[in-house]
Amino acid sequence: MNGIASESVSPIISKDEQYLSCLRCGLCSASCPVYRESLVESDSPRGKIALVRAASEGRLEPSARFADCIYRCTLCASCTQVCPSGVEVDDLLVGARGELAGRGLLSPASRRLADSLLSAHNISGEDNRRRLIWTENMEQPPAGIGKTTAPLLYFVGCVSSYYPASYSIPQALVRILEAAGADYGLLGEREWCCGYPLLAAGLREQAREMMEHNVGQVKALGAEMLITTCPSCYHMWHTVYPVVLGDLGIRVLHATGWLENALAERRIVVRPLPVQVTYHDPCDLGRKSDLYEPPRRVLQRIPGLELVEMAEHHANALCCGGGGNLESYDAALTSALAERRLEQARAVEAQWLLSACQQCKRVLSSAAKRQGKGERLRVLDVVELVARQLEKG
Repeated sequence: MNGIASESVSPIISKDEQYLSCLRCGLCSASCPVYRESLVESDSPRGKIALVRAASEGRLEPSARFADCIYRCTLCASCTQVCPSGVEVDDLLVGARGELAGRGLLSPASRRLADSLLSAHNISGEDNRRRLIWTENMEQPPAGIGKTTAPLLYFVGCVSSYYPASYSIPQALVRILEAAGADYGLLGEREWCCGYPLLAAGLREQAREMMEHNVGQVKALGAEMLITTCPSCYHMWHTVYPVVLGDLGIRVLHATGWLENALAERRIVVRPLPVQVTYHDPCDLGRKSDLYEPPRRVLQRIPGLELVEMAEHHANALCCGGGGNLESYDAALTSALAERRLEQARAVEAQWLLSACQQCKRVLSSAAKRQGKGERLRVLDVVELVARQLEKG
């Protein structure tokens, strides 16, 4: 995308002028979690496309109000999934955010997040030397700490590294890796944010700096395989990094893919669990990475466990509200979206709600606690469940 109409900046033009393909049919509106919550046309993908087109053609001068409409989006790609014309709406909006940033219209919340990432290399703005804080209450330090070489790297990600509610996910994965006898490494402070939040804000060049650093660190370790529990990190490493930086020469797996293989090969064995669960598809793992079945196949390998699907699942899954930097921009809207998803889980009478994303788990479990119904609907990551059911060696 180029720029927004002004004397010094050319109009917003999406790649291939995709907005011209919009039929205004409204199918995207029915799938959009933000529009379904507000019923405001400018919150719908169709409405946002119309705004971008108007700015592109010089009929609308972008303003803070214009930017507000563009940032009220989780970038969940449900609109792209259903568009009969093939408009990649999420990509179009990321480009628009980049042009807004270039004109000084980056939202204050996005600017604060970007400043934290560029100065501290993580989304919390904390000292990056504290990236292993999640290991401090473990009985034994993970074996991967301090490795100078390792065939397998666990890329932890910012949320699991810095948010206490998510510490249990990397703790669970390292227990599983060690139970399977895996030779793995952790980068610790050498790990930087994968760059996704910067990309979601439209700051492509700044995101590239993060990517180049991380690839250099992984190659220095000599890793042949990278696994991550974070769908956004997976999407970046698997899909975006190769496009931006070329072939990495590294096999990239989401943790559920690695777990599926480890269970099939009986490198780990799990105990039965007679419980009814449902599974929430993370947007970056499902629609953006086409990984729907590995988490489900992992769950199906737990004896006694019954998986029931919500009304909207797989490619049609409703976003939890935690994507696209929306929470930093409008926390109340994120909470409302999470509560809507919880109701879908309760409708199928699931005892546990599972996902394969630390952000989804954090957002959904927080919403469940606010509703005072947390005891009736437990929210866990698939990795945590497998670690819980591991047969003791």
